[in-house]
Amino acid sequence: MAFFLESTFIGLWIFGWGRLSPRVHLACAWLVAFATALSAYFILAANSWMQHPVGYTINTATGHAQLKNIFSVLLNSTVLLAFPHTIFAAYATAGMLVLGVCGWSLLRGRTNAVYTRSVKLMLPITLAAAVATGVFGDSQARLMDTQQPMKMAAAEALYNTTKGASMSLFAVAPFEHHPKTLTTDIRIPRLLSLIATFSPNGTVQGINQVNAAEQKKYGPGDYTPIVGVTYWSFRLMAGAGVLLILFPALGMWLMRRPGRLERTRWFNRAAIVGIFVPILANWTGWIFTEMGRQPWVVYGLLKTSDANSPDVSMGSIIITLSGYIVVYGILIAVGARLFVREMKHGPDGPTPPTPPPTPGSPTRPDLVLAY
Repeated sequence: MAFFLESTFIGLWIFGWGRLSPRVHLACAWLVAFATALSAYFILAANSWMQHPVGYTINTATGHAQLKNIFSVLLNSTVLLAFPHTIFAAYATAGMLVLGVCGWSLLRGRTNAVYTRSVKLMLPITLAAAVATGVFGDSQARLMDTQQPMKMAAAEALYNTTKGASMSLFAVAPFEHHPKTLTTDIRIPRLLSLIATFSPNGTVQGINQVNAAEQKKYGPGDYTPIVGVTYWSFRLMAGAGVLLILFPALGMWLMRRPGRLERTRWFNRAAIVGIFVPILANWTGWIFTEMGRQPWVVYGLLKTSDANSPDVSMGSIIITLSGYIVVYGILIAVGARLFVREMKHGPDGPTPPTPPPTPGSPTRPDLVLAY
């Protein structure tokens, strides 16, 4: 339903220029946005079930998990936090894109009022979206500590259970699956406990203790993800998120004096680079989410090593993956070229007023032959 709603109205929006009334054309854009958000919810509900499976029963005859309650899946506590976190991150991404385009144009001396108005509009929206993304991400961290304590421990490379655990901003470590001393440059006391438990004195479980508990629950094996990937993806995500808050806040501070922001070249240059900051946050956030869940495809139910299909060969997987990369690569290249072309063209200037008719001139436009 969401897909067809999205594809139908994006078609009407694209081919409706000059054919639909402005209000109907605008409604098509809003319906596309609504359908996209609806699609995102269903996708995130499926992913949240993989992170925290609910509303299912195991068929003892086949060993398959079968849906028991769709509302448990759609109202999973994981998706209720993942959805706003993702949507607000999308708004922050769009906001930084608009700011980057405006910064690029202002550096080239374009004085169209559209750019100035767009910057003034998008700075508070981007700031609000970035703050909301961080708030829901912080809530996800506490839920994650309950549902997937191994992911939280791996995010800090915390090997042993600690009360009042500090958090390292930067560390050099071998990240092997046994305790090692971290050579840490900067640590914030009790921050990890505050993030995980909402208490500076809270207890955060360590990798070794969680691994031992999961071995008792699920059987022999190593239930530790690749700690280095989890550790650094978490920091890149969080660091990019902090920049997403600081940059629009700085822009709003510069905007206190009229015209100052438009003349601040270093800010406009930073806005161009800032286009890629939310993309980095989104990519590393998903890497952290998926890699931190390993070795599980469905947490507690299905391991990645057991998730292969016996009817799909390695060659088929390689061909399919290569096809996706080629197709999406072409789409990205075409989209980027069209985007840059429109960005160079810029918004149209105001339409000049029609001069009043002179005495003796025809009161209607000249007739032309049309085919």
